Amino acid sequence: MDAADLLLAARHDPAKRLADLPDAVRPTELTAAYAIQHRVMSALGPIGGWKVGAPGPDAPPICGALPASGILASPARLSSAEHRMRGIEAEVAFRIGMDLPPRSKPYAREEVIAAMATAHPAIETLESRYLDMDKVAMPSNLADSQGHGAFIHGPGRADWQGIDFARETVEQAIDAATIQRTGNPAGDMVRLVVWLANVGSVWSGGLKAGQFVTCGSWTGKTLAGPGARVRVRFPSLGEVALDYT
Repeated sequence: MDAADLLLAARHDPAKRLADLPDAVRPTELTAAYAIQHRVMSALGPIGGWKVGAPGPDAPPICGALPASGILASPARLSSAEHRMRGIEAEVAFRIGMDLPPRSKPYAREEVIAAMATAHPAIETLESRYLDMDKVAMPSNLADSQGHGAFIHGPGRADWQGIDFARETVEQAIDAATIQRTGNPAGDMVRLVVWLANVGSVWSGGLKAGQFVTCGSWTGKTLAGPGARVRVRFPSLGEVALDYT
């Protein structure tokens, strides 16, 4: 089996999760990792959104496509038996209002902003196809869409351009445990979406109206227990809710 087949098998059967991809098919650089990721995503059905992030304000972005089948409106419920890792990340997402197909001239920042119709509070859940995603190298994780599990979005706000995201705070509550943070570690989220429009999404035909783009964790990864109650609130955007059952 090649790398994509192994990752798809692990999605369908948790008993087939991997310590890592075998040496013969393990990616060691980004181009190979993305090629695997694209094969996996093509097998999972239509793309409903994207995740894009960077470890710091000046770091190059990386991305992954999100299957439409895993995009849920808040309040959402997920089975603890089916979602075993239950990694939680509080995020801000944008919904694309018009297509941005690939073209020879890169999209300018102003064009991409005009296409970002609404901003939403969001939760990305993590469900790795590896036994421990923290023990594999970045290219292997990128091939697995950085451990994407599901995406839950709250209501959208059309006047999002008036929000000072550098000063925006987030409160993430998992049962009685609460985290509060200010700002996205990646810095300028629009920078990430511009890169995604011009580079990251080109293989699939570009960004399309109705797709979500979620722009990286504000809180880092936190693991939730079975039956956990998860709430994420941004003062300027509102709340998004997830219950594990």
